[in-house]
Amino acid sequence: MTIRDDHSLAGDLATEAGERLLELRARHGFEDQRALRDAGDRAAHVFLTEALARLRPGDAVLSEEATREERADPRRLSARRVWIVDPLDGTREFGEAGRSDWAVHVALWEDGRLAAGAVALPAQGRTLTTAKPPVLPEPAGRFRIAVSRSRPAEFLPELADQVGAELVPIGSAGGKIAAVLSGEAEAYVHAGGQYEWDSAAPVAVALAAGAHASRIDGATLTYNRADPWLPDILVSLPDLATTLLAGIRDLQSPLRKPNASA
Repeated sequence: MTIRDDHSLAGDLATEAGERLLELRARHGFEDQRALRDAGDRAAHVFLTEALARLRPGDAVLSEEATREERADPRRLSARRVWIVDPLDGTREFGEAGRSDWAVHVALWEDGRLAAGAVALPAQGRTLTTAKPPVLPEPAGRFRIAVSRSRPAEFLPELADQVGAELVPIGSAGGKIAAVLSGEAEAYVHAGGQYEWDSAAPVAVALAAGAHASRIDGATLTYNRADPWLPDILVSLPDLATTLLAGIRDLQSPLRKPNASA
């Protein structure tokens, strides 16, 4: 693997991890989905962490598949450079035959910002990177919001009605943000909670491409915190962000809640 810079490293690692996952999927088959998912999580984690230890030995790593003790290592919080990786985002979809909405995430958080990132979508044959950010599509005649397959926020149907949008369930967070960047959706809204590794890499690519990315109240997304839990996220084409943020704010206003005091 020839490494030129952090952007290229993120792309190369995500792509190779994805190729290994495709090989594992083909070799293992789908008869025992739980075993396939566990094997995929572990294999991609080992590959990425060993590669980063070899190629960027001075950097810290935060991985979904790390142990609780490894995640709690205080050295990560004071490190200048931290790789935030999700070895297999969309593990559920990875274990289902025919599904392509799973991904590999590799991001670099450096000096308080997302400095590089890549999202490999192996079953779709593509990797999105900050090395060459995708060109944002023009807003389509349809307004589509990518949402969680399993736990979409309760306010989303009303938000969709308010802004005239269609809700599109997609598996992994990386797949949903990639859909915004490729013109398959115009926004991604999630308020059911997730972790930093679920969004760091796709947000890095989205921001590099010029998309909007924030919390659903408009606050800046921050990473490498002691608690990696991230309650909510909004990624959209830039021209739609104001409309979506206003709609979400209106739907979450205490004045709209039946039990709110006057």
